[in-house]
Amino acid sequence: MLRWPAEAIWEAVVPTLPGFTVEVLPQLDSTNTELMRRARAGRLEPVLLVAEAQTAGRGRLGRAWSSGTQPGDVLTFSLGLPLQMADWSGLSLAVGLSVVQSLHPDLRLKWPNDVWLADRKLAGILIETTQIGAARYAVIGVGINIRPRDATGLSTPPAWLQELVPGTDAPQALLQVAAPLVQAVQRFEAQGWGPFHPAYAARDALAGREVTLSDGSSGQARGVDGSGALLVHTAAGLKKISSAEVSVRPSN
Repeated sequence: MLRWPAEAIWEAVVPTLPGFTVEVLPQLDSTNTELMRRARAGRLEPVLLVAEAQTAGRGRLGRAWSSGTQPGDVLTFSLGLPLQMADWSGLSLAVGLSVVQSLHPDLRLKWPNDVWLADRKLAGILIETTQIGAARYAVIGVGINIRPRDATGLSTPPAWLQELVPGTDAPQALLQVAAPLVQAVQRFEAQGWGPFHPAYAARDALAGREVTLSDGSSGQARGVDGSGALLVHTAAGLKKISSAEVSVRPSN
């Protein structure tokens, strides 16, 4: 039986995010899908929604995201909240940075939204938004492998948190990442991508490496720019990759 630190997270977050709640459910199709459903029904309150199991978890580019075979194999949660900002560029990078900073110094970020341990995927992030009247509601989904998982069908071999911190469980990981994530999103809302840029560069898994893009072109990754776009030096010159729909793979 998993014991979730809902009250401790609520106490840490609610002073700066009034109306915030924490909800833990035994099973959902997808925490992102559920919060998007609620938002479209007019429920725009800030909430952290955790599912012990997901039956239809989603990753980037429509890929499935497994929640494992047992509750606690994977930590799956979504943070939903209304946000008002002129420029959303770089939000997924700021979210990923917050996650790795909360979990372990050996973790790195693979643009645009994966957490890597030695070129293996430990966590993924999926951000969705919907416009409801004058409000834009953001749903920030995070999936973190906690225990060993099967690599079958995965394009990138998996890693898991217990490799780095033996004995860590999903509730402990949630307690580590939840409040700092809210703080990071609020800071991004107020200040944009700029303040996060230097710390991201220090965790960039692709910088200086040969990468292949989904269109077949290749080049050397040169970090990200002031808008969070990936810079790749190709034979045709410096290319800016700003769409998360573009797949990037290291070639070495």
